[in-house]
Amino acid sequence: MLCLGIETSCDETALALVRDGECVESVLATQMDVHALFGGVVPEIASREHYRFLGALYDELMRRTGLTLADVDVVAVTRGPGLLGALLVGVAFAKGLSLAGNKPLIAVNHLHAHLLAVGLEHELRYPLLGLLVSGGHTHIYRIDAPESLELLGHTLDDAATPMKGSVRCWACHIPAGYCWIVSPRGGLPMPICSRVRTPM
Repeated sequence: MLCLGIETSCDETALALVRDGECVESVLATQMDVHALFGGVVPEIASREHYRFLGALYDELMRRTGLTLADVDVVAVTRGPGLLGALLVGVAFAKGLSLAGNKPLIAVNHLHAHLLAVGLEHELRYPLLGLLVSGGHTHIYRIDAPESLELLGHTLDDAATPMKGSVRCWACHIPAGYCWIVSPRGGLPMPICSRVRTPM
């Protein structure tokens, strides 16, 4: 089975062709330079850049592989979480391809995709524990199968990603001040690091 994957959740536009779990080819356009001027990702600019890149990246992917939409069996697209406008651009593009080629469309959870992407290069042995540190998300999952992920805990106010400097004994500098793990089963949040600043 040949799957066309489309990702536009934040500031990178990515497309890939995956056949039976192996990446055939991928293309990527980054927006880092554009957003660097503002000190962070500007959602409206990100959306416009995705719109600008998607068609050209799709054409380049198909040119590199010598394939066409007729060769694709299914279209998969990031449906969230992410920047709303950026996601809408990717979903609209994927829906257009799905309708034009009469292909099934699969909505993909961005966070689950991060956790399972390692399976493209390494065999996954279930059950396993997945730690996700990406953008505004720090989550811990129990993964029993690709379609069976259980959220065990996550940070409440911010992700570990923006930490600056080295992490020493979990002493960290986080803009919101505290880092929390919350159990999805209820109960009180448990602090995992306190308001201790590390040298920059």
